[in-house]
Amino acid sequence: MTELEQHWDDLPVGPAPTDAIRARGRALAGTTADPTDLLARRRTAAPLRRAGVLGLVAASFVAGLMVARPGDDASGGGPGAAAPAPGPGALTPVAFTGALRAPASCEALRESYVERALPLVGPGGWRTREYPQYGYDLRDGLVLDRFTSELASLDTGTRAAMDAPKTSTAVSEPTGTNVQEAGVDEPDAVKTDGRLLLRLREDVLTVDDVSGDRVVRRATLDLGPMPGGEILLSGSTVTAFASASDAQRTRVLTIDVARPSAPRIVRTSVYDAGLQAARLHDGVVRLVLDSGLPDLDFRRGSSTEDARQVVRDTTVTDWLPTVTIDGGEPEPAVDCRDVALPRADLTLGTTTVVGFEAADDPRSGGSFGVAGRTPLSYASPDHLYLAASPTGWSDPCFACDVVYSPGGSDPGTTYLYGFDLEGTGARYLGAGSVEGTLRDRWSMDESDGVLRLALGPSVETRDENAIVTLAPQGRALVETSRLGGLGTGEEIRSVRWFDGLALLVTYRQIDPLYAVDLTGKRPTLLGTLKIPGFSSYLHPLGEQRVVGLGEGPQTTDDGRRVWGGQAGLFDVTNLTDPRRIDVVSYGRGSTTRAGQDPRQVTWLPQRRQLLTVVERGRTGYVSILSLGQGEMADTMVAAEIGPDVADVRTVPLPDGRVVLVTGDDAEFLDLPDPVEQ
Repeated sequence: MTELEQHWDDLPVGPAPTDAIRARGRALAGTTADPTDLLARRRTAAPLRRAGVLGLVAASFVAGLMVARPGDDASGGGPGAAAPAPGPGALTPVAFTGALRAPASCEALRESYVERALPLVGPGGWRTREYPQYGYDLRDGLVLDRFTSELASLDTGTRAAMDAPKTSTAVSEPTGTNVQEAGVDEPDAVKTDGRLLLRLREDVLTVDDVSGDRVVRRATLDLGPMPGGEILLSGSTVTAFASASDAQRTRVLTIDVARPSAPRIVRTSVYDAGLQAARLHDGVVRLVLDSGLPDLDFRRGSSTEDARQVVRDTTVTDWLPTVTIDGGEPEPAVDCRDVALPRADLTLGTTTVVGFEAADDPRSGGSFGVAGRTPLSYASPDHLYLAASPTGWSDPCFACDVVYSPGGSDPGTTYLYGFDLEGTGARYLGAGSVEGTLRDRWSMDESDGVLRLALGPSVETRDENAIVTLAPQGRALVETSRLGGLGTGEEIRSVRWFDGLALLVTYRQIDPLYAVDLTGKRPTLLGTLKIPGFSSYLHPLGEQRVVGLGEGPQTTDDGRRVWGGQAGLFDVTNLTDPRRIDVVSYGRGSTTRAGQDPRQVTWLPQRRQLLTVVERGRTGYVSILSLGQGEMADTMVAAEIGPDVADVRTVPLPDGRVVLVTGDDAEFLDLPDPVEQ
């Protein structure tokens, strides 16, 4: 053991990065193998000192990753930079276990893939079913251990209502989609610019004119195979996406609708990777692509050693995704020099982020990758966060995206990687790790550069939920505070974030709604409301009201107790004492679809009406909830039958009208008169 490793054992930051520090020394001596490698730009190690507590070696070997357009500054920080002191409640000074590091070369990247892949190889090829912890077979997903414990009562304290943080209102994007983050548009099958309505259904793009008193068809365009396709709209450019059923290929079309009567396909791009997420901000489209194990030429019945030799013979291009433009030759979707190695033992594969102006060739923008699968992503206007989290949840839903187990020997830890967004490129912000699990992307949020997480239990934590904050320090995302003890033994069902506030709903038999103040150095529990049932989606209406859509017990006209969908109106004027002031029940066996797909919710603030899709049996309805005098009046409009209920949308227009989109049709929705306030 070296002296460095002996000193390192005194610090709770994982294994000593001796190889990386030696590599840095070689680089400073002018012997770096590839001086043009953007990922190899490391910051100088701070000296180790023994003065009661050893000094921190911070960011010396963490990649100063930057993917940018020509001419941008690619520096990753000056030499001699030392880590700042950890924030209050930090688990580790620097989260080295979650860090990204630079391979010495493209060959070193290939060797890393091969080394991690060999244990997955058996006779005849990949043995993924025998390795469920790697998350390749979702049916064998990781199931978290559940254990109970008694916690000391929380010293939450309360604040005067006038000093407490407030909720705000959430409205749809100008394209008509209810999204997670204001200003960051998300794909949907329907988009509008206020004049045109664009719809993608069964491989056909339909262009409708909604500027008059009725919906008028202007054109249709056959896009070819687009199973489950969705679109984004930027100006007169439509970007359409569809992934193959095996999630190993993504088709991206660029469509010009400047002439609504004659839309045309400008470009076709095909990636040999699945689409994990797509976002649009300021005209820039970003794709998060997910690549699993490569499709190699294993011989049927070959021995384990022969199959492993096939893996050893791979090139780096076998492990990285390609893109084919307009039927040309496949090209790398990301340069091997721009793929970072995670120190965490993530599921083997590649996460690739591609950014481009909506109307431009995707190759004209920036791209970078992580040599591991990070199946959750959250984007704010300024930052992108990739996450790999263990999970005990198996029910797929739109809000959850797709969650894999991160694999490896630490199934209780969530790993996070943050990036500053700059034009079509990105700069590495830092990496971190926290104990606990993320249910879905809605469990992540950012405010003033601080990442906030709603974490469920894992094998590393007690059987409770928590609110955790992380802040960038050096090249790390450091845990700065944690409020635990929320909903012991219960599941997180929904989360809603505001500037200085989090509303969290957990559930087992009752529905606790927690109001958590995030304005101080540590999260503080302000108030708790416990009612039967649960809210799977929360929609804020302003500083005083929140609507929760979910399910719960109901009483029939003959006095029987049944279970079904419901909408609850919550008064959050005083967050130390949140109250449910009204509830609308949708009947036995009904479900509110907002928790499965928040895009089926529309809030019309001028009319004080919330529109949501409710399913009873095989019939889908639009529930129009008119709010006034602390109550909700419900109007039900039958919309669709069967599986097409999932396609129902209520699209708001700038003039206050709403277009009801069903499987094949689009028409203006008759809205009831608002309730007097």
